[in-house]
Amino acid sequence: MNDIAVNETVNLISADKVTGTAVYNRQGDKLGSVYDVMLNKRTGQVAYAIMSFGGFLGMGESYHPLPWRTLTYDTRMGGYIVDIDRSRLEAAPYYNAGSEPDWSDRAYSQRIDEYYGYPPL
Repeated sequence: MNDIAVNETVNLISADKVTGTAVYNRQGDKLGSVYDVMLNKRTGQVAYAIMSFGGFLGMGESYHPLPWRTLTYDTRMGGYIVDIDRSRLEAAPYYNAGSEPDWSDRAYSQRIDEYYGYPPL
């Protein structure tokens, strides 16, 4: 039996390979990296990428939930591209370590979707 784990194909990637992937804006500036992903339990779709932003060596870092549909994978950059500039990201909904949001509060995810111009899922 073949014991080689397949964690990436042309169209599929395991969550552990997404975590840590760089996130860039359209100008090629690195904004942060994917810290985690939030899955919709009913559909199985990725709803949000949680991007770590700012800080140094994990200190002062904030976490910005981005609707998954804002990210596009760019093979040349080896990371995800978002059409968001740094100042817009700084004003976006976020949380800090130790203060995770109440994801069961529908108003919270609705606020994220509306901020980025999407109808709520």
